[in-house]
Amino acid sequence: MTERTEEETVAYTVTDRIAWVKFNRPEKRNCMSPRLNRQMGRVLDELEFREDVGVVVLTGEGTSWSAGMDLKEYFRETEAQGLGATRQAQREAYGWWRRLRWYQKPTIAMVNGWCFGGGYGPLFGCDLAFAADEATFGLSEINWGILPGGGASKVATELMPFRKAMYHAMMGENIDGKTAAEWGLVNESLPLAQLQARVEQVAKVLLEKNPVALKATKDAIRRVREMTYDNAEDFLIRAQEAANSFDNDGRKEGIKQFIDDKTYKPGLGAYDVSKQPA
Repeated sequence: MTERTEEETVAYTVTDRIAWVKFNRPEKRNCMSPRLNRQMGRVLDELEFREDVGVVVLTGEGTSWSAGMDLKEYFRETEAQGLGATRQAQREAYGWWRRLRWYQKPTIAMVNGWCFGGGYGPLFGCDLAFAADEATFGLSEINWGILPGGGASKVATELMPFRKAMYHAMMGENIDGKTAAEWGLVNESLPLAQLQARVEQVAKVLLEKNPVALKATKDAIRRVREMTYDNAEDFLIRAQEAANSFDNDGRKEGIKQFIDDKTYKPGLGAYDVSKQPA
């Protein structure tokens, strides 16, 4: 096929407030090249504050989620241009993964196939992750002579127990979606034929939540993991106060619907966000 333009390396559609974003290099198992990394940054910019987008789903075209970094374009060709080009490529890749970790909207990784090495960066960047049983996960770097870089080693230790992370990184063996769920890399694994429906179901639940509270919750969970209990306690008090300043009506409406209207119970459901003042 004709080589894809930079813009064509990522595709997306928006349906019912869900943005379905796809790595779009199926002929390369959706490996991340400098061009794809730059385009992902643009796509995240385009979607982050669109009013018709409430949730972003990241997946891959074809039979792969992402087979990691493109060994030819990201490594060999970039390194041939010198250290400056290498650092630029790293900034572009790590930059959009970092953006994803602190994104304004809830994000879901829908791992439909191969997920290797550098693909662990955006996998961790997403708030939730669901995989096909048939998906394949691997830290293959050890098999071609490097360590799992680009944050992959950090992702493994963040998401998996120590012994599992060490085995995963040192052995270079692949695991399927079911094992990835058991080890903590993803929330759930289910047959590929059911994957999109499950992700859509989860996305629709998120769309019914207060968006200010969702953003505050996303940030809180990531931040407090690195804090002492006392520091986390203080941070969460300030975070709630900050959220109230953005959306005090939402909090009050939720309390009103429980205490006054008696239309829901917090432990058994969610308040109706559509009834709060615009």
